[in-house]
Amino acid sequence: MGTESKDIPCKILGIGSHVPSNIIDNNKLSERVDTSDEWITTRTGIKQRCFANEEEATSDLAFMAAQNALDDAKISPNDIDLIIVATITPDMAFPSTACLIQHKLGIPKVTSFDVEAACSGFLYALDIADGMLKSGRYNRALVVGAEKLSSIMDWADRTTCVLFGDGAGAVILSREGDGPRLIGFNCGADGSNPSLLHQPAGGSLMPASEKSIAARGHFLKMNGKEIFKSAVRVMEAAATDLLISHGLSAKDVDHVIPHQANARIVESLSLRLEIPLEKFFCNLDRYGNTSAASIPLALDEAKKASLFKPGQLGLMVAFGAGLTWSSVLVRF
Repeated sequence: MGTESKDIPCKILGIGSHVPSNIIDNNKLSERVDTSDEWITTRTGIKQRCFANEEEATSDLAFMAAQNALDDAKISPNDIDLIIVATITPDMAFPSTACLIQHKLGIPKVTSFDVEAACSGFLYALDIADGMLKSGRYNRALVVGAEKLSSIMDWADRTTCVLFGDGAGAVILSREGDGPRLIGFNCGADGSNPSLLHQPAGGSLMPASEKSIAARGHFLKMNGKEIFKSAVRVMEAAATDLLISHGLSAKDVDHVIPHQANARIVESLSLRLEIPLEKFFCNLDRYGNTSAASIPLALDEAKKASLFKPGQLGLMVAFGAGLTWSSVLVRF
């Protein structure tokens, strides 16, 4: 369902990101997996990715991104009264990663919770934060997308383990101050075929056991061909419906920040939306698919590259396991 940002739009006061220092290029990866740089690059566009160390958790990556976003906004942690974290790789099943970040930031009693919508999660979290800020009960929100996907990758499956990386991105939202304005949202889901992309074991349906471990059920599973077709279809619809609801068209879009899943998906989306590929900001060649972290990571890099000009229109669009989809319009 699409929603329009009413009254005073929420603004992005600051953006930050963080990736682990451990960079693994395709040649290095091929030492562990039966693959090659040519095989990965031609099928995905990915050249390298960053992996966290064993002692690093998702909350550690998220905390660093949050600190960078706070610095960019020139505010202190005490100015935050809402924390939402989008992730499918939390430190643990409970408590939430948001609560762990709250403690790391030293701001007790702040409302904190996680959102699980896979690669759509960050945009879902923006939509939720926007509504909560507009309720008048909250003033500034920290919204984070963070993943340690290396913790759920199956190294025996070369079709998936080459795709993913670790990282985090964060934004500070407020109804006050100056910054890019969030002017529209469109989030949805279709849960009719969850096995297209899932982690089957570890929940109440298939608790951890010797059997689930032997079946490698705790690793990510994906039907790549079906995901490709679904991804392009749902992102095209999510973007088009949102633009139409605001009296806009593809020609009005100056920048597209897509979920960084696969270069072929981005190219197909460009063709379907009839938006030139040069308007799409992509960094998946360096980070791979970082799920909920991919859009805030890209947003931060694009901002640092001074790509956004005042008055320009940005479109963020994603798809994820569920299947979920989301799109957000931002006026820079």
